[in-house]
Amino acid sequence: MAKVLVLYYSSYGHIEAMAEAVAEGARSAGATVDIKRVPETAPADVVAAAGFKTVSQYPEATPDDLPQYDAIIVGAPTRFGNPASQMQSFWDRTGGIWAQGKLLGKVGGAFTSSATQHGGNEATLLSIHKTLLHHGLLIAGLPYAFAGQMRLDEIVGGSPYGATTIAGGDGSRQPSQTELEGAQFQGKHIAEIAAKLSQ
Repeated sequence: MAKVLVLYYSSYGHIEAMAEAVAEGARSAGATVDIKRVPETAPADVVAAAGFKTVSQYPEATPDDLPQYDAIIVGAPTRFGNPASQMQSFWDRTGGIWAQGKLLGKVGGAFTSSATQHGGNEATLLSIHKTLLHHGLLIAGLPYAFAGQMRLDEIVGGSPYGATTIAGGDGSRQPSQTELEGAQFQGKHIAEIAAKLSQ
């Protein structure tokens, strides 16, 4: 049985909802799953002024948590084609476990949100992939076996690089059923790969 960490940062709840869907998918593959968030690094006055979501049922992660998992699936919103600085700050603190190769051979994946359909979500996924590759993780995305990402009858996120959602410029759009199903598919896909590798 694989042990999976869904590690996320969410300003307004979109990525948290996707994280829960990723976790649901991983559990459906028989994995033991923890959802953890990275610490908020924005100043309190900025958080308050922007109306960030500050209450969560999920605990904060530390870099020392990472080695105990077989798979790590990372979710963060897009900021100019990069993951939000809160997520990047967390990974900037992982030099010690990188130097010891503690994540080598684990499975990794990424999911994200952006304000618009072309708001840099694929660049963000690839940016997260690069960080995971530096740690020696094996990357799994959202294969086209999940056909929902190809539908044309509605606006929908999704990419072969990972699950995505579109939040809207004002954050009013919540993840659609198709986007949540994509996140579930990716979680299940990664958990299944991790289980095979851990045998």
